[in-house]
Amino acid sequence: MAMSSDGASVHAALVGVTRVYPARAGQPPVHALGPLDLELQRGEFFSVVGPSGCGKSTLVDVLGGLAPPSQGEALFEGKVLGSTVPDGVGVVFQEDASFPWLTVWENVAFGLRRRGTDAAEIRRRVDYALGFMGLQGFAKAYPAQLSGGMRQRVCIARTLVMQPRLILLDEPFGALDQQTRLLMGDELLRLWRETGATVVLITHALDEANLLSDRIGVLSARPGCFIAIVETGWSRDRDSTLAEDPRFGAVTARLWAYLRPESLRALGQQAPAVPDTLRSAAE
Repeated sequence: MAMSSDGASVHAALVGVTRVYPARAGQPPVHALGPLDLELQRGEFFSVVGPSGCGKSTLVDVLGGLAPPSQGEALFEGKVLGSTVPDGVGVVFQEDASFPWLTVWENVAFGLRRRGTDAAEIRRRVDYALGFMGLQGFAKAYPAQLSGGMRQRVCIARTLVMQPRLILLDEPFGALDQQTRLLMGDELLRLWRETGATVVLITHALDEANLLSDRIGVLSARPGCFIAIVETGWSRDRDSTLAEDPRFGAVTARLWAYLRPESLRALGQQAPAVPDTLRSAAE
């Protein structure tokens, strides 16, 4: 396992990664991402924020092995990723990916059955995941009978049973109201602590990134490059009550100081420079 400069274990990494989508239907190629570098420490919670269209979802695709980089390398546990999701990586998207014709229990068991896992082990893992996500009373229900938040819990439970060591979350709570997002964030933190997995979250919500993360990467307007990595300094046992801490607003303000100019650039507007006082505080 590779080590970072401070001696910590590097669980996954992007090294000089660029992603360019080829020209289509008379349109020019789209330089979506990079070049960028990132080292994810084993067991950390890392979030990515950035303006619309800056390549956040592309970063997930590359880091998860769903799409190869145009240049550079994506690595997981020291191995170079290609164009398939490797064993040990789980991905949860914003869209409801549950199968409407399957019950909650069958949805959560789906990946294990495809893998050929022993029936007794499937039952043990699925029952545990449903209990952990508060879904044990809905095992026989169908997705159409559940709220949006509960359907996302099903998708997370389906990832949890595969016992991933790296969990990639691409705006999983984007369609939920603010109160539900906070509560889902608490469950996500509990899942992170319980499993010890490395988690990468893509989100548009600065307060969500602040609450959940050890570190937050801020991407520039397209092509997305990291313009700042902000360390929050929160304890591992944090939950949504952290929003009451006066320091919480200060971290969110620093994130916005970086993100506002980039969002204006993405909209084609003139952007002011980040004030030196906020820049130094965020670094």
